Amino acid sequence: MEKVYTHENKILVENAKNILELEGLHCELRNVYAAGGIGDLAPIEAWPELWVTREHKARALSLLSELKDETQANWTCAQCGEENEGSFAHCWQCQTPAN
Repeated sequence: MEKVYTHENKILVENAKNILELEGLHCELRNVYAAGGIGDLAPIEAWPELWVTREHKARALSLLSELKDETQANWTCAQCGEENEGSFAHCWQCQTPAN
């Protein structure tokens, strides 16, 4: 098995798993309950991980890179100058709509 994705947000890892499984790739989640070890472990070592078989690694990485390409870029609010994540439709600071 080969690790193809990790993130601190378990929901994002599970979403990536669902995408790969829809494409017929067998996946395995690891470190799902490792967050309780933070303190003894570095936080990044306790993040959930997504693993696939070696023969599916290239395809999995390709599918996951397409997923990253679809994410929206961060934007700067024209009203207050605050930087916002691309998924925000309004500025989190002043509620001005995105450009």
